Amino acid sequence: MTRISNSSVARNTTIALLSIGALALAGSINVVHGHGDVQPQAVDTNGLEAIGDEIAAENPYRLAGGEQYELAKKIGASGYNQNCARCHGLEAISGGIAPDLRLLEDGEFGDEWYMERVRKGYSQNGAYKMPPFEALLSQEAMWAIRSYLETQPKE
Repeated sequence: MTRISNSSVARNTTIALLSIGALALAGSINVVHGHGDVQPQAVDTNGLEAIGDEIAAENPYRLAGGEQYELAKKIGASGYNQNCARCHGLEAISGGIAPDLRLLEDGEFGDEWYMERVRKGYSQNGAYKMPPFEALLSQEAMWAIRSYLETQPKE
């Protein structure tokens, strides 16, 4: 008959508990990073008129109206859902994590503020609350997203 010592049982129990703890910790790390650990997605702006290198002061697709504005809203909806909705909420209805983008000011002043914030991002105390998108999204994509946002019901 083999005899198991108390120290062997204690060692095996400790190893088992440490293994369970490590698995639980690994699971919680995945959950913690699951929300924001995502790469920004390119936005296909095929069909929109090119804007050029100089940043427009006002939404050129709203000013153009017609088919360009309709296409910009459609492309903007897709771009918003890929890059913005995780923080600013579905259909631009904020859940409190980030500002409600339906409430952005209309017109040129709102356009300028929007483009500055999207291009440069926003940091507070050295931490980015919103990443800069200037190197990730084209000006056409940014204005398409703005086109989508300005047509969302405010209430």
